[in-house]
Amino acid sequence: MRYLHTMVRVKDIDQSLHFYCTLFGLEEVRRYENEKGRFTLIFLAAPGDVEAARANAAPCLELTYNWDSEDYAGGRNFGHLAYEVDDIYAICQKLMDNGVVINRPPRDGHMAFVRSPDGISIEILQKGENLAPAEPWASMQNTGNW
Repeated sequence: MRYLHTMVRVKDIDQSLHFYCTLFGLEEVRRYENEKGRFTLIFLAAPGDVEAARANAAPCLELTYNWDSEDYAGGRNFGHLAYEVDDIYAICQKLMDNGVVINRPPRDGHMAFVRSPDGISIEILQKGENLAPAEPWASMQNTGNW
């Protein structure tokens, strides 16, 4: 397992980049804009992690900017933790066998979401290529917010 990123939602990209980069000292290592989904993802790394973040996509802070305005109350601006695993099906099975609800099953062999006992959303991503769709995951439905 490898730590990837923590995601927070931001309302103003320029203001957020000023805080995280200019004032706090993080550096932008990559950016992804999705017109269809109407969002921008900006990945930042601490100066000592920039080389690793560019080479391995981690460790990063992910700023998520949703193009349509939304107020984030009650901690809703915190998004999730993300970890890369060697076998997404095995870790999801272990979690499910121990009573953890799989909020977004790994139907595609690539991504799943679970919640910690304290309600923290955790994204699990398959390392390397997606695994082939497999049951029971391929036919499972989402069970809640990720």
